[in-house]
Amino acid sequence: MTDVRMKKLVIALAVALITLPFAGLIALPLVLSPAALAACQASGQLVVTEVPENLTATRSDGVPVTLGHTQLTRAATIITVGSGIEGVGRQGVLIGLMAALTESTLRMLANAAYPASLGMPNDGIGSDHDSLGLFQMRPTAGWGTVDELMDPDYQVRAFFGGAEGPNFPSPAGLLDIPGWQAADPGSAAQAVERSAYPDRYQDYQPVAEAILVALTRPIASANGGGAPLDSVPETARIVFPLPSDTWVRASGYGGRTDPMTGRPAFHAGTDFSAADVTPIFSIADGIVSWAGPYGGYGQLIVIEHTVNGERVASAYAHMWPTGVHVTVGERVTAGAHIGDVGSSGKSTGPHLHFEIRPGGAFEPAIDADPWLAEHGAEGLDAATAGRTACASGA
Repeated sequence: MTDVRMKKLVIALAVALITLPFAGLIALPLVLSPAALAACQASGQLVVTEVPENLTATRSDGVPVTLGHTQLTRAATIITVGSGIEGVGRQGVLIGLMAALTESTLRMLANAAYPASLGMPNDGIGSDHDSLGLFQMRPTAGWGTVDELMDPDYQVRAFFGGAEGPNFPSPAGLLDIPGWQAADPGSAAQAVERSAYPDRYQDYQPVAEAILVALTRPIASANGGGAPLDSVPETARIVFPLPSDTWVRASGYGGRTDPMTGRPAFHAGTDFSAADVTPIFSIADGIVSWAGPYGGYGQLIVIEHTVNGERVASAYAHMWPTGVHVTVGERVTAGAHIGDVGSSGKSTGPHLHFEIRPGGAFEPAIDADPWLAEHGAEGLDAATAGRTACASGA
């Protein structure tokens, strides 16, 4: 990195620290250098394989959302441009989609406050002050000129910001927000957008996830020089992810009341309450494809497996930074001690949030309980399998 770029980065961080309205993004248990964060988050550039004619998904508050081809084409622009920017990665793209869904429902909106914008290519007319485009950026706030903000590529680059962003050093884009990688995705979107309604971005996370699943595949996974993820060996056995008699089931897969917001939400995993630093086991032989901070998951480990000839990913969330014992690209065996129970990220107490994703890490999660039972997971015995509790979890 040149001295000039380093100076720009320092200025960006200083500006963000001074102006950042969401203080919770600063007080983080893990602080990495920008280069380390980029390496940790870059799980492989995403490529858009196709743009469907329409897509229906449900927000976390239970409201269904249907997107047409034009809106999904705008989503493809966010994915393609965003994933091509160093340091953004899949998590950044997810946050960008959540922001644009909330602000414009993925439409390039003109505004009568700027009559010239009405004659430019647009998907409709907005009426929020003098805001324009996908992310409802305001020329008066310094985001750009009308001509610039009516260009979707420009808006995407401005939203992500960074030292190479068109709006550097201010207004701050996502890459200019310290700690965005470990923050709740909705909070990270709010840190850029500075909305008067900060809680609304989180509603769109399931929709953004559905868009990523429907439109993309990763080009390659960052395996840190370790084993290639296209040659994951068949596992010899399946085991339960926690030691027997150390856990109780706190929350299952599916609809529930979010313990942190009190609102209806979809829970994509199973929560097992356990004491802090209880060992976490890999459920099968496999290769680690993620090990580090990931939004509301806190510290997250994802392992790719081959089970009965098919790719399956398992995910383990909420460890403390000191409780992650594997690295990306590492080969692990079933029952290997990969981490320790913690309570980082969106969590109300020590527990393991566990997910099973048939098809791999970029596919939707299913209910892990019946999957473990069907595959005869060792350690899932009758004495513990049915236990439940109103325990901490998120």
